[in-house]
Amino acid sequence: MKSGMKWLIGIGVVVVILIIWVAGMYNGLVDAEQNVETARSDIETQLQRRSDLVPNLVSTVKGYASQEKDIFTDIANARAKLAGANNLSDQAEADTDLSNALSRLLVVVENYPDLKSNQNFQDLSVQLEGTENRIAIARQDYNDAVMRYNKKRRRFPTSIISNAFGFEEAPLFEASPESQNAPVVDFSS
Repeated sequence: MKSGMKWLIGIGVVVVILIIWVAGMYNGLVDAEQNVETARSDIETQLQRRSDLVPNLVSTVKGYASQEKDIFTDIANARAKLAGANNLSDQAEADTDLSNALSRLLVVVENYPDLKSNQNFQDLSVQLEGTENRIAIARQDYNDAVMRYNKKRRRFPTSIISNAFGFEEAPLFEASPESQNAPVVDFSS
């Protein structure tokens, strides 16, 4: 074989290896980005589940505490805001509003011992408590996926590929400061 042909084959092999290497990094970024989107969707699913439970809870409470109209209005407004949220920041703000309104509702419940013993109310409160736990887990899973993705896209040499193909940094789910005081869902008293 001629010397020039060997060089050409050698260069061809190096190019093929580089293409496979770049494709592997690109696909790894795509996988990590997709994990972030899946985790974000999981948060939305759990927020929607909670939002769907709230009307039943409100209806049950209304029968006992009809004079608490402001709280019911705040809950309805917060649910509408959550349904209309277009991005993660809006969702976090609407989630905080709904959590605050639910907290106020739960304080009202304390004034109605008959309501706390109502089976429908007890069932709904257990479902709501479970949903609150699912939301917390979904937020943590999302933030973990974001952390892995953002680290991957910033590490060298993957950062070259991420910049070349426009992989943007994903935002963490940061709830507003008011949401640090999650509603206590405990009706056993």
